[in-house]
Amino acid sequence: MAQNQEKPKTMQQQKEQEYRQHVEQVTPKYSLPLRMVKAFVTGGIICLLGQFILNYATNTMGLDKETAGAWCSMLLVLLSVLLTGFNIYPKLVEWGGGGALVPITGFANSVASAAIEYQKEGQVFGIGCKIFTIAGPVILYGIFTSWVLGVIYWIGKMMGIS
Repeated sequence: MAQNQEKPKTMQQQKEQEYRQHVEQVTPKYSLPLRMVKAFVTGGIICLLGQFILNYATNTMGLDKETAGAWCSMLLVLLSVLLTGFNIYPKLVEWGGGGALVPITGFANSVASAAIEYQKEGQVFGIGCKIFTIAGPVILYGIFTSWVLGVIYWIGKMMGIS
């Protein structure tokens, strides 16, 4: 009996070892420092573009900071959506990783890519229902978190803490 119990155990261990070897073979190898540099460069270029837009709108066009910021946001969203439509932004995300997911451009990309993907299903059931598939949870948890933090701030003010 003791031999029968050990035999399945060794077969199980052999299967686990084979599985680990398989996972090792199919798992892509990457350099974390290289990925970090690519993300830093990509995000830096996007932020540099945004700063250029702000400076141009403020200094050259004579807009106030708030209006220049609005124009900067709109132009970055437009550029992100156009690049998503021409299938360039997904390649940028593939190369730059998290750096391409700078909040405003990454958010615009997620909304535009869902709209493009589901346009075949129609305006209402395709685009209308699926456009916030990726971005919806971000909006939901962003609003919920801001609400919770607002309540905490309000309670702190009532207690004289902040």
